Amino acid sequence: METIDLAEFEWKTVLRRLAIEDFDALVEMQKLCFKGMQPWEKSQIESQIHLFPQGQLCIEIEGKLAASCSSLILDYDPELPWHDWKKVADNGYIRNHNPKGDTLYGIEMMVHPEFRGMKLSRRLYDARKELCREKNLERIVIAGRIPGYGQHADRISAREYVEKVVDKTLYDPVLTAQLSNGFALNGLIPDYFPTDEASRGFATSLDWRNLDYQRGARRRYGHTTEPIRLAVVQYQMRTISVFSEFETQCEFFIDTASEYKSDFVVFPELFTTQLLSCVHQDRPGSAARKLAEFTPQYLDFFTEMAVKYDINVIGGSHFVVEDESLFNVAYLFRRDGSIGKQEKIHITPSERKWWGVTPGRSVSTFDTDCGRIAILVCYDIEFPELVRIAAQKGAKIIFVPFNTDTRQGYLRVRNCAMARCIENHVYVAVSGCTGNLPFVENSDLHYAQSAIFTPADAEFARDGIVAECNANIETMIIEDVDVEQLRRHKESGSVQNWNDRRRDLYKVVYRENGEEFEV
Repeated sequence: METIDLAEFEWKTVLRRLAIEDFDALVEMQKLCFKGMQPWEKSQIESQIHLFPQGQLCIEIEGKLAASCSSLILDYDPELPWHDWKKVADNGYIRNHNPKGDTLYGIEMMVHPEFRGMKLSRRLYDARKELCREKNLERIVIAGRIPGYGQHADRISAREYVEKVVDKTLYDPVLTAQLSNGFALNGLIPDYFPTDEASRGFATSLDWRNLDYQRGARRRYGHTTEPIRLAVVQYQMRTISVFSEFETQCEFFIDTASEYKSDFVVFPELFTTQLLSCVHQDRPGSAARKLAEFTPQYLDFFTEMAVKYDINVIGGSHFVVEDESLFNVAYLFRRDGSIGKQEKIHITPSERKWWGVTPGRSVSTFDTDCGRIAILVCYDIEFPELVRIAAQKGAKIIFVPFNTDTRQGYLRVRNCAMARCIENHVYVAVSGCTGNLPFVENSDLHYAQSAIFTPADAEFARDGIVAECNANIETMIIEDVDVEQLRRHKESGSVQNWNDRRRDLYKVVYRENGEEFEV
């Protein structure tokens, strides 16, 4: 098998500004989303893009317009007719846009029916919130349809319907999403869109407050914290009969992590050996290569999950055959649909004996929407030089998918991970397997206590542990880490291991792409 071209599996997902060239696709999407309502005219979109290009956003997936939103800035006035979008938004021309205002008014948001269920509205709401922070705006004001109301209008009033959506007795495809994205309900608007039969003409009035807002300031203030939410899976290996059962188990964790608005979810090393329970096995070496045959399905599945659930996925690790050699590879599936990979560099004696795994060739770091990270697979965390290299390249979080069968094996991973935090001022998240696979040679027993570790100093968790799972049960931990804390600790912590290295006595030298580098 030749080297796998990851570009064949990537989804090109782009959040960008709307362009006038998108007009035809925009109107087509609007007709599908708001049936019976008058679509935009080209002159309105041209005016919006001309007056406030930063406020007109869209998401493109594989070259197709998948979602969009439009907005303008106003000075907040309680007397403004917020119930009438045509007056507030100048009938869509936004000639009343005020760059010096304090309120972002959302005119419209829509998701193409083909791409619903992929949390695209969350991406657009997050982009609006970031725009508020950048421009130091106090709030976002929106009005939202309640398209689920039409199915209940003959039994309950609009007020009763909205109350039931708020207390989660009922689900509304628009209001439920808005509430889950942090918007507060302020009231009902009758006759908002009289032709909107699904909502019976009603809409809701909502707002979101920018906690970073500084009255009178015209620039963005720096955050005192930069929280990143990590979800670490402790995965139970169980016998399965088809690949779809593996998908179901993984999607449960990804969906849950996404519901908690995690930025990353990490799975264990070689948790795909679970798939060997549903294929005919010969000796372990050939079984590992048989497992590699699932690679296209594995890549397709996790790429789709990362985009669908708006989360960066470290897909554990998986056996891959390239140029006739077997590698143990960890993949990063970014939420924009792109993929990165890290081969396991140090191969354990049992991997060589049972499977014939080939060692990897370099330490990679990956740029993400939450900063630079690195992935080191299990045994690799036990070699200090690798984290030195990753930290030199700018990684602040090290993800470690691992797979151990005994407590002693797990403790080697755990203790070395904690040491790497201290040495390099980084966070390390370790994710392992539990459960048994009685008929899978060299992957029959599993022991794990997955965790997130920090440097050991006053500003971090007392034991250097952000969170940890109970040992040997299937579960998941979700916690925030603060990258800004790492920067401060590196500069002024009780000890400054990185800065105090005696490079006059020793140094790390590594080779990459034919060149030699020092750390």
